[in-house]
Amino acid sequence: MSWDWQVFCKNTLDGEVIASCFGSNGDITYLQWMFSAWGWTLSVALLALVLALAVGSLMGILRTTPSKTLVFIGNAWTELFRNIPLLVQIFLWYHVLPSLFLSLRAVPSFVLVVFALGCFTSARIAEQVKAGIQSLPKGQRYAGLAMGFTLPQTYRFVLLPMAFRIVIPPLTSESMNIIKNSSVAFAVSISELTMFYLQAGEETSRNLEMILAITGCYFISAFAINRIALVIENRLRVPGMIGGGR
Repeated sequence: MSWDWQVFCKNTLDGEVIASCFGSNGDITYLQWMFSAWGWTLSVALLALVLALAVGSLMGILRTTPSKTLVFIGNAWTELFRNIPLLVQIFLWYHVLPSLFLSLRAVPSFVLVVFALGCFTSARIAEQVKAGIQSLPKGQRYAGLAMGFTLPQTYRFVLLPMAFRIVIPPLTSESMNIIKNSSVAFAVSISELTMFYLQAGEETSRNLEMILAITGCYFISAFAINRIALVIENRLRVPGMIGGGR
């Protein structure tokens, strides 16, 4: 088997090799195309992660409050989005919801994918935030209320700072997963890494080189998030807690 890594330096229009591997005056090489697709992958993943952290944290908090109504809302959200496959949710956001709500037809598919991936991941984060809060001694909540804090203030100043430190490791895993899960965006024609592989592999017939290249991109992205999260975990780790400095 022969490898042809020079394929990434070829012009996507005429297949001619460009010496610098970066075209100009409208010429685009497969390497440039891959970097552009990598940018779309990171954009989808990072925006979805921000949404997932915000919504998932809120739902996790609601599930630990004394209010049965708020607990029901948090549980309903979590059960809804974690029990439907991600690819099905992508199709629901892309095909079904715009048919029911006509205003969504003007929303770019990129945004719909971000919402689908963000909502799917938020259900998993809600479970982790709930577990983090419930792992704290009940006396922490009572101490906050005894100091004159309202319940929201008790969450903000007492419970959440400790709970989030506890759940940083599972949140790291979710952050890495969201990079990998973003690959389903190809199903609605988002020009991310998996879509690049399918199209470029078909054009060049160099499927092995293409799949190995995007595998490297996914690995680098996930590994970078893991290292960043490790730094954050070590900085925020409560002295005496087990598990820091992995």
